[in-house]
Amino acid sequence: MSSDTHRVLLTGANGFIGNHILAELLSAGFSVRAVVRSQAKADTILQTHSNAGRKLDFCLVADITAHNAFSRAFESKEPFDTVIHTASPFLYRDVTSNEDLLDPAVRGTMSILYGARDHNTVKRVIILSSIAAVMDYSEAAPKDGRMWTAKDWNPVTRDEAIRAANYSTVYRASKTFSEKCAWEFMEEQKPHFDLVSLNPPMVYGPLLHSIRDISQLNESNLRIWNLFLDSSKDLEMPPNGVYWYVDVRTQDLALAHIRAVTKPEIGNRRIIIAAGSVTSQEIADILRSAITTLAESTPIGKPGEDTFPTNGYSVDTDTARNVLGLAFRNKEETFLQLARQLLEIAKRT
Repeated sequence: MSSDTHRVLLTGANGFIGNHILAELLSAGFSVRAVVRSQAKADTILQTHSNAGRKLDFCLVADITAHNAFSRAFESKEPFDTVIHTASPFLYRDVTSNEDLLDPAVRGTMSILYGARDHNTVKRVIILSSIAAVMDYSEAAPKDGRMWTAKDWNPVTRDEAIRAANYSTVYRASKTFSEKCAWEFMEEQKPHFDLVSLNPPMVYGPLLHSIRDISQLNESNLRIWNLFLDSSKDLEMPPNGVYWYVDVRTQDLALAHIRAVTKPEIGNRRIIIAAGSVTSQEIADILRSAITTLAESTPIGKPGEDTFPTNGYSVDTDTARNVLGLAFRNKEETFLQLARQLLEIAKRT
């Protein structure tokens, strides 16, 4: 792998994160084939990336979990050296059973890996995983805190995921199982390419693509809308949830994917991509102090109070900072720019 021009096969390009990755790939001068499920999605991507020209083409794959789903996607006069897999079934509103999240995530990941195995020009496969595959969520308040690292795995079992009463647990399991299957594939198949897994926590930030209304938001940004922008000043402050986060854009997660394409030294590694921690009170304080129109719709809580858990965890970002060279945006920039965009979307609908 080098910093020369690359030919990249990208799945999930029409998604919140995928759109930003695509923009960074094109900006870096790479040639990209975006795998999408329909021509309508391809048309939408072209509207967002109207200056891509010949650097962008498409392959329609209606079902990425089907047998040999990516056979046609890999057929190209200009062969692919890199695959970036971001497609994932993570929209709670579309889920009717726990299997709807579990099985497609695993099958989609394995399908792209088998497709890459059959094309010897591929040198690296990059999978967008999650901190959900790293953390043990049963440790709500780990003694004396702890640092999660790339060596850690979420210990959730399939039986626990099937019986889970909430989709958050099932989503975490889907990311865990799909990433584990990828590493098992590497061990068993010993393919000609290496594997890189990027594991971000909560991903926030402005959308690059257009949406008709707030209901089309991705899950993390929808959380900001529901809990902080379309709420009430008198409501209790929302729980912190996963309080480590990263911005979706360049400097942060999107740039991490570009660096993952070009740096040979990160082959066969998991890398946590996180900017830092932020509490619900901090988010509310940032928004209320800068956007006066939120006076009635953003919870007040206890302004300025440190609500970081006493036994709060941290995550290891050394590789992201020192090897990938990421600097990360500050939290004010992330949440203010996101909030202003969401308020504009709501205003016009």
